[in-house]
Amino acid sequence: MADSREARPSTDEETAPLLQDVDHPDGEGRRSTHSSFAAVVQEPLTPLTKVLLVIALVFLLLSSIFIGLFAGAQHKLNTGGGRNEAPTTTISSIVTTTATDTRISTSTSVSTSTIAIPGPLPTSPPEEGSCLTPECIMLSSSILSSLDTSQDPCENFYDFATGGWIKSHPIPSDRGAFSHFDALALENRLLIQQILESQVSYVGSALTATYDEQILKKLRGLYASCLNEDRVRELGSGPLASVARRVRKLLRGKTTTVDPASVVDSESQAKGLTAAVAYLHSRGIGGLFSIDIEGDAGDDPNFMTIWFSQPDLGLPSKEYYEEESITELYQSVLERLLLTLADEEENLDVSTIQEHAASDFVVHEDRLRVWPPWPWPPWGGDEDGDQDNQEPMSPEKARKLAKHIIKFEKAIANVSLDLDILLQDPIATYNPVPVTNLTAALPQIDFPAYFTTFTPRNYPSNVILTSPSYPGSLSIILNETSLETLEAYLVTRAGLKLAPLLSSETEAWKAVRSLEEQLKGLKKGAVSDRVEFCTTQVEEAMGFAAGRYFVNETFSGDSREKGTNIIKDIIEAFKSSLSNLEWMDKKSAIAAAGKADAIRVKVGFPLSPDTNDARSIAIYYNRVSIHDDTFFDNMLSASANNVYLTWQKLGKQRDPETWEMFPSTVNAYFNPPANEIVFPAGILQPPFFSHAWPGYISYGAFGQVASHELTHAFDSAGRLYNQNGKLEEWWTNATSEGFQSRQDCIIKQYSSYTIDDGKGGKIHVNGNLTSGENIGDTGVIQSYRAWKAQYDAGLKGGTEYLLPGLNYTREQLFFISFGRAWAQNIKPESAVARVRTDPHSPNRYRVDGTLYNVPEFAKVFNCPVNAKLNPPQDKRCLFW
Repeated sequence: MADSREARPSTDEETAPLLQDVDHPDGEGRRSTHSSFAAVVQEPLTPLTKVLLVIALVFLLLSSIFIGLFAGAQHKLNTGGGRNEAPTTTISSIVTTTATDTRISTSTSVSTSTIAIPGPLPTSPPEEGSCLTPECIMLSSSILSSLDTSQDPCENFYDFATGGWIKSHPIPSDRGAFSHFDALALENRLLIQQILESQVSYVGSALTATYDEQILKKLRGLYASCLNEDRVRELGSGPLASVARRVRKLLRGKTTTVDPASVVDSESQAKGLTAAVAYLHSRGIGGLFSIDIEGDAGDDPNFMTIWFSQPDLGLPSKEYYEEESITELYQSVLERLLLTLADEEENLDVSTIQEHAASDFVVHEDRLRVWPPWPWPPWGGDEDGDQDNQEPMSPEKARKLAKHIIKFEKAIANVSLDLDILLQDPIATYNPVPVTNLTAALPQIDFPAYFTTFTPRNYPSNVILTSPSYPGSLSIILNETSLETLEAYLVTRAGLKLAPLLSSETEAWKAVRSLEEQLKGLKKGAVSDRVEFCTTQVEEAMGFAAGRYFVNETFSGDSREKGTNIIKDIIEAFKSSLSNLEWMDKKSAIAAAGKADAIRVKVGFPLSPDTNDARSIAIYYNRVSIHDDTFFDNMLSASANNVYLTWQKLGKQRDPETWEMFPSTVNAYFNPPANEIVFPAGILQPPFFSHAWPGYISYGAFGQVASHELTHAFDSAGRLYNQNGKLEEWWTNATSEGFQSRQDCIIKQYSSYTIDDGKGGKIHVNGNLTSGENIGDTGVIQSYRAWKAQYDAGLKGGTEYLLPGLNYTREQLFFISFGRAWAQNIKPESAVARVRTDPHSPNRYRVDGTLYNVPEFAKVFNCPVNAKLNPPQDKRCLFW
């Protein structure tokens, strides 16, 4: 799903206000109840007994309320609604009811609005009993609280399905957006936080005790170092200044005298630039170019090789470099970084430098046996204390360098691929060449030295370029750029990446934060909760370790089995639909079914490192060095370990048990070269999934996630990989042409959608950039068909029970479960950034745009002809 990046709140969080109202009756009521019981047992009640009695009273009141709601719903259906004898048929007449949105409660109306909408037609006789367990009541309440029934579902289904949730979930001041995905991610991190703060050992068995203790010591040590704000504040910007100093010295060389105005045109200067870039890349800091290790999709998808690509920019996308207000702010941020880091370097006395270098030396020496230091200079010693007689950084010089950095980055942006090509065209971005070609095109980088730094025993002979022209274009840019500007560029790359790890009182942190506030629309000066920040850092740094204990607490065998069964049902529904596709011929349909069968399904957690095996996790993170008082260095150590493990894949066969996401992540993905779909335990939580939910909810919520990822295997990019993950045109020409016409249709459809830019203007969605994800979203129809295919069996098995108080059919609740998952509040600034960079469409269009192309939705909600979400058939983009 790759939606980097979104999460949903659990049912518990959504129903907190309802439960809180019931849990706090007036004091007199509590006393009389307690007195009655005390009189019976003839002894004082203990506090525990009192609590249990109150809980019993709460459930009694709650059950009474929902029984009353359900009885009312039954009465309305019996007296005013149509009735179907067959559960899965829909009557042709349209029954209208009036939906009322009451903003205070169901009994006290302060402000109401009404609208006539098509009334629901029951899937089964209304006298059928409902589930009244606490879980069913909470699920029903969660769904009801998500809705805005003043909206017409046939015109604005997104508003109808999500309006209640959006009204009750404002954006936190330190965020640019807040969604169901974000809320669930917070809940998952809360559980990780409890694990980090608990004194429980979480030891699986005596055989794993030692390894679990090692893992937990590192996790809790990293967490404690982050929470030690006094120490973080005491260190100030010193740790970042040390990184900047090392970059500068590597770039210039220890003994070489370099003219700052010169360009990189000599062998010694090329080695210096190579060393500086390699050092930054080893710490997960980007610059000049990016490297990834993935399968060779054009030859052997399981042979892991080097992919050379363009770097991330300082600003989110090319467009921002054309906006004067943004570049002025960005220039100010770069100036502030250059000045504060220069000042901090001057304040680093020899003893402080040596102390910090010694700490680096410990971390580095621990890694020596597996990661040779060359071409980096030796750690420690007097190297860091050398005076290089560099011209002091004045405000005027900082301003000049900041302007040059922006000019340099803009030049890189102009020669980089557009994102719709980079992310959506696997043919254009597959360009294998010998390493010698790369070296010849970009002589300013000593690639033999660079690669040997990371993989001395497995030197590559070939690399894959995502853009064959980028190395040569970068070389031209470097030839026109002074060494002084390059130094400033690399130093500020480190600053932009690492400043958030410093104290919020530092100038570097404030500078970077001001840019984030502008780009995302954050409230100025708002700071996120430190505990939440630290938990997030632990998850990002050691997510597979934290995931071991997260899974143990949240993910049962029943969840994994039921989640896997839903996915398999959807695959079967997809295969069954292939023979009915007008645009796909029989030969291509047989091949598509073969690819669907070959997809590997992964659910819950990875086996490499093995979540079930403490020893496997301990080995994975054994190079991470954690100290209680060096949070910044701890994070660098974790980043270096992740980079090291990435490079260890080079030249080997793909490990089929590895994952790209942590177990606690609220997301899912499809990996084309591996032909696999992956669903972490983090997304298999309410309101996406519960093993106890009825099928129409599970298939609507989690099923749409599964169908989305499955459909990626056959979208505009995924269809170009065969069942073995190799790039190949395996469809016939006629089938490819039929698919292309539908892809053109959906590009046109989504390109017509717009968002507000917050300045009174509109920005169009990039239909080319989002086409793959939009096609993936159309897969929801496969989840619907999969549910309908198993409906009769589920009804007999008791898994299709009704929920109390919901006057909607099962079919309607399927689509409601789909739609409400995408609820999101978002600032205009964040919305603009996402439209420019995110291959996913805005959430509103992921719902309404998808249902526009699903005729079954309009039938289920009895939408009138030519309603917004019931267009003429020839207007729809029908893939499946």
